[in-house]
Amino acid sequence: MTTAALSPSNEKNAQLKVPKITAYFWIAKLLTTAMGEATSDFLVFHTNPYLAVVGCGLLFLVAIWLQMRSNQYMAHYYWFAVIMVSVFGTQIADVTHVVLGVPYDISTSVFLVALIGILGTWKLKEKTLSIHSVHTPRREAFYWATIVATFALGTAAGDMTASSLDLGYLGSGLLFVLLFGIPVVAYFMFDLNEIAAFWIAYILTRPLGASFADWTDKPIRFGGLGLGTGPVSISLTLVILMLLTFLMISRVDDPNRAKNIDVC
Repeated sequence: MTTAALSPSNEKNAQLKVPKITAYFWIAKLLTTAMGEATSDFLVFHTNPYLAVVGCGLLFLVAIWLQMRSNQYMAHYYWFAVIMVSVFGTQIADVTHVVLGVPYDISTSVFLVALIGILGTWKLKEKTLSIHSVHTPRREAFYWATIVATFALGTAAGDMTASSLDLGYLGSGLLFVLLFGIPVVAYFMFDLNEIAAFWIAYILTRPLGASFADWTDKPIRFGGLGLGTGPVSISLTLVILMLLTFLMISRVDDPNRAKNIDVC
Protein backbone atom coordinates (compact mmCIF):
# COMPACT_ATOMS: atom_id res chain seq x y z
CA MET A 1 0.00 0.00 0.00
CA THR A 2 1.91 3.01 -1.28
CA THR A 3 1.24 6.68 -1.90
CA ALA A 4 1.22 6.14 -5.65
CA ALA A 5 -1.54 3.59 -5.37
CA LEU A 6 -3.57 5.71 -2.98
CA SER A 7 -3.30 8.88 -5.00
CA PRO A 8 -5.78 9.41 -7.86
CA SER A 9 -4.78 11.62 -10.71
CA ASN A 10 -6.00 15.19 -10.61
CA GLU A 11 -5.57 18.50 -8.76
CA LYS A 12 -1.82 18.02 -9.06
CA ASN A 13 -0.96 21.29 -7.40
CA ALA A 14 -2.94 20.63 -4.23
CA GLN A 15 -0.99 20.61 -0.97
CA LEU A 16 -1.58 17.32 0.79
CA LYS A 17 -2.16 17.21 4.54
CA VAL A 18 -1.20 13.59 5.28
CA PRO A 19 2.10 11.72 4.88
CA LYS A 20 3.16 9.33 2.17
CA ILE A 21 2.33 5.73 2.97
CA THR A 22 5.70 4.10 3.52
CA ALA A 23 7.23 1.75 6.07
CA TYR A 24 7.92 4.82 8.22
CA PHE A 25 4.20 5.56 8.34
CA TRP A 26 3.29 2.09 9.60
CA ILE A 27 6.12 2.04 12.13
CA ALA A 28 5.09 5.43 13.49
CA LYS A 29 1.45 4.38 13.55
CA LEU A 30 2.15 1.22 15.56
CA LEU A 31 4.40 3.10 17.97
CA THR A 32 1.81 5.82 18.58
CA THR A 33 -0.96 3.30 19.17
CA ALA A 34 1.12 1.43 21.72
CA MET A 35 2.24 4.65 23.38
CA GLY A 36 -1.32 5.96 23.51
CA GLU A 37 -2.51 2.81 25.27
CA ALA A 38 0.28 2.87 27.86
CA THR A 39 0.00 6.62 28.45
CA SER A 40 -3.76 6.51 28.85
CA ASP A 41 -3.53 3.67 31.37
CA PHE A 42 -0.81 5.47 33.30
CA LEU A 43 -2.81 8.71 33.52
CA VAL A 44 -6.02 6.96 34.53
CA PHE A 45 -4.44 4.89 37.30
CA HIS A 46 -1.77 7.29 38.59
CA THR A 47 -3.50 10.68 38.34
CA ASN A 48 -7.01 12.02 38.74
CA PRO A 49 -8.80 10.18 35.90
CA TYR A 50 -11.35 12.94 35.36
CA LEU A 51 -8.69 15.63 35.08
CA ALA A 52 -6.66 13.33 32.84
CA VAL A 53 -9.54 12.88 30.41
CA VAL A 54 -10.36 16.61 30.37
CA GLY A 55 -6.70 17.56 29.95
CA CYS A 56 -6.14 15.08 27.13
CA GLY A 57 -9.37 16.22 25.51
CA LEU A 58 -8.11 19.80 25.48
CA LEU A 59 -4.72 18.75 24.10
CA PHE A 60 -6.54 16.71 21.47
CA LEU A 61 -8.48 19.80 20.35
CA VAL A 62 -5.27 21.88 20.26
CA ALA A 63 -3.50 19.21 18.21
CA ILE A 64 -6.34 18.96 15.69
CA TRP A 65 -6.52 22.76 15.45
CA LEU A 66 -2.78 23.02 14.76
CA GLN A 67 -2.99 20.29 12.14
CA MET A 68 -6.01 21.75 10.36
CA ARG A 69 -4.71 25.32 10.31
CA SER A 70 -1.51 24.31 8.53
CA ASN A 71 -1.70 24.54 4.75
CA GLN A 72 0.31 21.38 4.03
CA TYR A 73 1.64 18.24 5.66
CA MET A 74 4.02 18.99 8.52
CA ALA A 75 5.29 15.94 10.39
CA HIS A 76 5.28 17.48 13.88
CA TYR A 77 1.69 18.73 13.61
CA TYR A 78 0.37 15.56 12.00
CA TRP A 79 1.95 13.10 14.42
CA PHE A 80 1.15 15.25 17.45
CA ALA A 81 -2.48 15.00 16.36
CA VAL A 82 -2.20 11.23 15.90
CA ILE A 83 -0.63 10.85 19.34
CA MET A 84 -3.40 12.82 21.01
CA VAL A 85 -6.06 10.90 19.09
CA SER A 86 -4.39 7.72 20.33
CA VAL A 87 -4.43 8.80 23.97
CA PHE A 88 -7.86 10.46 23.94
CA GLY A 89 -9.42 7.76 21.74
CA THR A 90 -8.25 5.15 24.25
CA GLN A 91 -9.81 7.13 27.06
CA ILE A 92 -13.13 7.40 25.20
CA ALA A 93 -13.29 3.62 24.81
CA ASP A 94 -12.24 3.04 28.43
CA VAL A 95 -14.78 5.51 29.79
CA THR A 96 -17.49 3.82 27.73
CA HIS A 97 -16.71 0.50 29.39
CA VAL A 98 -15.51 1.40 32.90
CA VAL A 99 -17.65 4.44 33.71
CA LEU A 100 -20.76 3.74 31.65
CA GLY A 101 -20.56 -0.02 32.09
CA VAL A 102 -21.03 -0.81 28.41
CA PRO A 103 -19.77 -4.35 27.59
CA TYR A 104 -16.87 -4.56 25.16
CA ASP A 105 -18.88 -6.40 22.52
CA ILE A 106 -21.55 -3.70 22.58
CA SER A 107 -19.08 -0.79 22.49
CA THR A 108 -17.14 -2.48 19.69
CA SER A 109 -20.34 -2.81 17.69
CA VAL A 110 -21.33 0.82 18.36
CA PHE A 111 -17.92 2.16 17.34
CA LEU A 112 -17.99 -0.03 14.22
CA VAL A 113 -21.37 1.37 13.20
CA ALA A 114 -20.08 4.90 13.86
CA LEU A 115 -17.01 4.26 11.70
CA ILE A 116 -19.09 2.85 8.86
CA GLY A 117 -21.38 5.87 9.10
CA ILE A 118 -18.48 8.31 8.91
CA LEU A 119 -16.87 6.52 5.97
CA GLY A 120 -20.22 6.25 4.19
CA THR A 121 -20.92 9.95 4.61
CA TRP A 122 -17.38 10.82 3.51
CA LYS A 123 -17.75 8.70 0.37
CA LEU A 124 -21.20 10.14 -0.36
CA LYS A 125 -20.09 13.75 0.00
CA GLU A 126 -16.58 13.59 -1.46
CA LYS A 127 -16.79 10.61 -3.88
CA THR A 128 -13.49 9.19 -2.60
CA LEU A 129 -11.98 7.77 0.60
CA SER A 130 -8.39 8.17 -0.56
CA ILE A 131 -6.31 9.65 2.23
CA HIS A 132 -4.37 11.49 -0.45
CA SER A 133 -7.43 13.42 -1.42
CA VAL A 134 -7.21 15.18 1.95
CA HIS A 135 -6.51 18.76 0.91
CA THR A 136 -9.76 20.58 1.80
CA PRO A 137 -11.13 21.44 5.26
CA ARG A 138 -14.19 19.20 4.87
CA ARG A 139 -12.18 16.21 3.70
CA GLU A 140 -9.75 16.71 6.54
CA ALA A 141 -12.64 16.86 9.02
CA PHE A 142 -13.88 13.52 7.66
CA TYR A 143 -10.35 12.13 7.85
CA TRP A 144 -9.85 12.99 11.52
CA ALA A 145 -13.35 11.88 12.47
CA THR A 146 -12.49 8.54 10.87
CA ILE A 147 -9.18 8.36 12.73
CA VAL A 148 -10.88 8.99 16.09
CA ALA A 149 -13.46 6.30 15.33
CA THR A 150 -10.76 3.79 14.34
CA PHE A 151 -8.89 4.37 17.59
CA ALA A 152 -12.01 3.96 19.72
CA LEU A 153 -13.04 0.87 17.75
CA GLY A 154 -9.57 -0.64 17.86
CA THR A 155 -9.27 -0.08 21.61
CA ALA A 156 -12.64 -1.69 22.33
CA ALA A 157 -11.92 -4.59 19.95
CA GLY A 158 -8.51 -5.22 21.51
CA ASP A 159 -9.96 -5.22 25.03
CA MET A 160 -12.77 -7.51 23.90
CA THR A 161 -10.41 -10.14 22.49
CA ALA A 162 -8.07 -9.93 25.49
CA SER A 163 -10.76 -10.21 28.16
CA SER A 164 -14.15 -11.25 26.83
CA LEU A 165 -12.64 -13.86 24.50
CA ASP A 166 -10.05 -14.85 27.13
CA LEU A 167 -7.10 -14.69 24.73
CA GLY A 168 -4.87 -12.67 27.02
CA TYR A 169 -2.72 -9.74 25.91
CA LEU A 170 -0.11 -11.74 23.99
CA GLY A 171 -2.70 -13.98 22.37
CA SER A 172 -4.73 -10.93 21.40
CA GLY A 173 -1.65 -9.27 19.92
CA LEU A 174 -0.75 -12.34 17.87
CA LEU A 175 -4.34 -12.58 16.64
CA PHE A 176 -4.18 -9.01 15.35
CA VAL A 177 -0.80 -9.66 13.72
CA LEU A 178 -2.50 -12.36 11.67
CA LEU A 179 -5.51 -10.16 10.94
CA PHE A 180 -3.24 -7.27 9.94
CA GLY A 181 -1.54 -9.54 7.44
CA ILE A 182 -4.80 -10.34 5.65
CA PRO A 183 -5.32 -6.96 3.88
CA VAL A 184 -1.58 -6.76 3.16
CA VAL A 185 -1.55 -10.16 1.45
CA ALA A 186 -4.89 -9.46 -0.24
CA TYR A 187 -3.55 -6.18 -1.63
CA PHE A 188 -0.26 -7.51 -2.99
CA MET A 189 -1.44 -10.94 -4.13
CA PHE A 190 -5.14 -10.64 -4.90
CA ASP A 191 -5.51 -7.02 -6.03
CA LEU A 192 -7.64 -5.87 -3.12
CA ASN A 193 -8.65 -2.24 -3.64
CA GLU A 194 -5.84 -0.11 -2.23
CA ILE A 195 -8.15 2.23 -0.32
CA ALA A 196 -10.01 -0.65 1.31
CA ALA A 197 -6.71 -2.37 2.13
CA PHE A 198 -5.37 0.79 3.72
CA TRP A 199 -8.35 1.45 5.98
CA ILE A 200 -8.66 -2.19 7.08
CA ALA A 201 -4.96 -2.28 7.95
CA TYR A 202 -5.18 1.12 9.64
CA ILE A 203 -8.03 0.00 11.89
CA LEU A 204 -6.14 -3.15 12.87
CA THR A 205 -2.97 -1.28 13.87
CA ARG A 206 -4.81 0.10 16.89
CA PRO A 207 -5.63 -3.19 18.67
CA LEU A 208 -2.34 -4.63 17.42
CA GLY A 209 -0.20 -1.93 19.02
CA ALA A 210 -2.39 -1.64 22.11
CA SER A 211 -2.36 -5.40 22.78
CA PHE A 212 1.43 -5.54 22.76
CA ALA A 213 1.61 -2.41 24.92
CA ASP A 214 -0.68 -4.08 27.45
CA TRP A 215 1.38 -7.26 27.28
CA THR A 216 4.59 -5.40 28.11
CA ASP A 217 3.25 -3.09 30.84
CA LYS A 218 0.63 -5.18 32.67
CA PRO A 219 1.59 -7.16 35.82
CA ILE A 220 2.83 -10.71 35.39
CA ARG A 221 -0.13 -12.10 37.33
CA PHE A 222 -2.41 -10.65 34.65
CA GLY A 223 -0.44 -12.16 31.78
CA GLY A 224 1.90 -9.24 31.10
CA LEU A 225 5.65 -8.73 31.41
CA GLY A 226 5.25 -6.36 34.35
CA LEU A 227 7.33 -3.48 32.97
CA GLY A 228 4.78 -0.87 34.07
CA THR A 229 2.77 1.70 32.14
CA GLY A 230 5.11 4.57 33.05
CA PRO A 231 8.35 3.03 31.76
CA VAL A 232 6.66 1.66 28.64
CA SER A 233 5.05 5.02 27.88
CA ILE A 234 8.31 6.92 28.34
CA SER A 235 10.32 4.43 26.28
CA LEU A 236 7.86 4.53 23.40
CA THR A 237 7.69 8.33 23.55
CA LEU A 238 11.48 8.57 23.21
CA VAL A 239 11.48 6.24 20.21
CA ILE A 240 8.66 8.24 18.60
CA LEU A 241 10.55 11.50 19.17
CA MET A 242 13.65 10.07 17.49
CA LEU A 243 11.61 8.85 14.53
CA LEU A 244 9.75 12.16 14.29
CA THR A 245 13.04 14.08 14.34
CA PHE A 246 14.27 11.94 11.47
CA LEU A 247 11.06 12.54 9.49
CA MET A 248 11.19 16.30 10.08
CA ILE A 249 14.82 16.55 8.96
CA SER A 250 14.74 14.12 6.04
CA ARG A 251 11.16 14.82 4.89
CA VAL A 252 11.10 11.34 3.38
CA ASP A 253 7.38 11.09 4.10
CA ASP A 254 6.43 14.53 2.79
CA PRO A 255 4.02 14.01 -0.16
CA ASN A 256 4.43 17.60 -1.32
CA ARG A 257 8.16 17.15 -1.83
CA ALA A 258 7.74 14.65 -4.67
CA LYS A 259 8.00 16.05 -8.19
CA ASN A 260 5.56 13.75 -9.96
CA ILE A 261 2.68 12.92 -7.66
CA ASP A 262 -0.93 12.36 -8.64
CA VAL A 263 -3.38 13.95 -6.28
CA CYS A 264 -7.14 13.66 -5.92
